[in-house]
Amino acid sequence: MEMSQLLLMRHELLLILSALILLVVELAAHDDHKTSIIPWATGLFALVTLVGFLPVPEGTLFGGAYQSTPLTSTIKNILNMAVLIVFLQSEGWLKKEENYDRISEYFLVVIATLIGMNFMVSAGDFLTLYIGLETATIPLAGLAAFDKYKSRSAEAGIKFILSSALSSGVLLFGLSLLYGATGTIYFSDMIPLITPSPLIILGFIFFLAGMGFKISMVPFHFWTADVYEGSPVGITSYLSVVSKGAAVFILGILLFTVFKTITQQWHTLLYVLAVTTMTIGNLFALRQDNLKRFLAFSSIAQAGFILVGLMGPEKMGMATMVYFILIYVFTNLAAFGVVTAVYNASGIETISGYKGLYHTNPKLSLLMMLSLFSLAGIPPVAGFFGKFFIFTSAAGNGYYILVLLAVLNATISLYYYLLVVRSMLIEKNEHPVAWFKSSPMMRLSLLLCLAGMVVIGFASGIFERLLSMAGTLSILS
Repeated sequence: MEMSQLLLMRHELLLILSALILLVVELAAHDDHKTSIIPWATGLFALVTLVGFLPVPEGTLFGGAYQSTPLTSTIKNILNMAVLIVFLQSEGWLKKEENYDRISEYFLVVIATLIGMNFMVSAGDFLTLYIGLETATIPLAGLAAFDKYKSRSAEAGIKFILSSALSSGVLLFGLSLLYGATGTIYFSDMIPLITPSPLIILGFIFFLAGMGFKISMVPFHFWTADVYEGSPVGITSYLSVVSKGAAVFILGILLFTVFKTITQQWHTLLYVLAVTTMTIGNLFALRQDNLKRFLAFSSIAQAGFILVGLMGPEKMGMATMVYFILIYVFTNLAAFGVVTAVYNASGIETISGYKGLYHTNPKLSLLMMLSLFSLAGIPPVAGFFGKFFIFTSAAGNGYYILVLLAVLNATISLYYYLLVVRSMLIEKNEHPVAWFKSSPMMRLSLLLCLAGMVVIGFASGIFERLLSMAGTLSILS
């Protein structure tokens, strides 16, 4: 294998190398200075993220089981940026006494899950896809149960692993039906063999159901709120953004390549799933007081909006989905960053506990307001442009009623996002969260999120670049 071929796997190889370096740092670190691993790991991952943006050629490896395209490289870079922000926001939580001896474990397990997600995104066959999916999913259960002294965290880990096992079984059964109908697991060989036959449609339904668990589509969403609430805040943000983003990316790629010949059939399924996911996510978010459960149902609703974008034409639909996830990374991590900072300082993670936050911590309150406005799709923040292109994408295929339902759901979401804003800025509290100063790493992460929310929407070249990449969606086509 030549060096140029190895460069096709640079993201995965760099992550493996960084994990090995962290193991050496862990062995060299003195027991009294374990917290020194945090800047080492974060700085190393920042370097990995920067190197990931260097251009590399396209190509395939291992007989087509692994593929590298400009679009897959961009997707991996988005995931890397999200993980870097999560690492920056995790500093305060990791320095707590109960996590002192497990700092390196946290970084190593997160990197291991990211390696699995990268293989999943670059998969050229369903076996590589499934192995990458399980490599990413199994360690996530350990992360959900990371707070070993809290029963809620243990419960979150159990619920996550049971839900993941069920969804993986359903997905694998669907893949077995597709293999039985086509006689191959390779995407490129399967594309001309996919027809709207009963066996293939049944296999696709099971596949979509398995992926539905991963991205919290209704009715496969029941685990989401409990796992988000029980997990540590940093892990919750990772589940909400990185894990869900990777699953959405691979689903979009497969819909527009492997299953493009049965577009009419999966459009019907996605139509129903998009409407139910948006509506139920929004209605349940209205009833929440715990911010992690609130953002969990918000993320379910956002998954519904993503499905709306996938209803558009192939090129526009894929570009819109990637663009929306890029915005969602900075927006959701900004909200979770504020929740993390407040929780580390006060232990409060409820909407009612945020009353009067603006009077003691105005900057955090304003950032939270901007992130919620972005999630709701209010200009001028980037979330408005993400929603705009999603609606434009669906309208491009004539789904005007679906767009109308999505707009109505966006209006509902505005109401419950404003409940948090009202609590912070208007309502009074005799004992509000006291003023505190976040750590430099947390402030850096929040500044990055703010820059992303403001800049991405106005930088038109970003969407145009994604649109050009979507034109060559896959080397399979």
